[in-house]
Amino acid sequence: MGAGGGRWPAHGPRPGPGRASYSGPVADQPAEVGTRDRLLRAAADLIAASPGETVPLRAICDAAGVRLPTLYHFFGSKEGLLDAVVEHGFEQYLSAKRAQESSGDPIQDIRDGWDAHVEFGLANPGFYALMYGQVTPGRRPSAQDGTAAALLGLTREADRRGRLTVRPERAAAHVLAANVGVTLRQIITARPDPGLSADMREATLAAITGGHAEHAPGGPGVGDAAAALLALPDDNDVLGAPETVLLKKWLAELARRG
Repeated sequence: MGAGGGRWPAHGPRPGPGRASYSGPVADQPAEVGTRDRLLRAAADLIAASPGETVPLRAICDAAGVRLPTLYHFFGSKEGLLDAVVEHGFEQYLSAKRAQESSGDPIQDIRDGWDAHVEFGLANPGFYALMYGQVTPGRRPSAQDGTAAALLGLTREADRRGRLTVRPERAAAHVLAANVGVTLRQIITARPDPGLSADMREATLAAITGGHAEHAPGGPGVGDAAAALLALPDDNDVLGAPETVLLKKWLAELARRG
């Protein structure tokens, strides 16, 4: 990428009629912010306004009222800007989650967190794809750490209460992989499916609790739910080919293990 104006992808399906272009926290920052925050806000707004398209770095600078060298001064590269957008936005997202009251039941809190995760992803497809859809082998964005830590805290509490049949770390990994997979799949197809998400959620909870998750309605096993996700058509304008292959690999493994 040269200094003349690199471009980078803002993945995600176009918002439907009447849908807000971006409802995430980065776009809601006040006007009286510093140059760095203006760049973050501009990047997030442009991602949301044109999901699935390439956003020029110069357009971000124009929206923030700065020149391209200023962007490089604060972020070093396009990757640095993307990392900062993701980190800043997800910190705001996690702050909102931390403000929610616990139900007192860690399994129910996992259930509620699953639904909030899917809702956030579907409301902000371009931003969500930056967080979970762009894969670099061996590298996990640091912004994911807060989400993973919160989930691990819940599975450890569930284990302390004798609710799990697998180790807390394994349970957290299982839940997060399934939650991300079902969210990305719905973004790819641009067809939200609350029933499928609920089936996958309950199957995943049953898998980590031995089928004893309280208040869980009946549903298919995790393998059946993963197979159902795989069967959906590939109307993919969100993820690149490597990311789509990886998602299918995750789902195929879940379907195989059943």
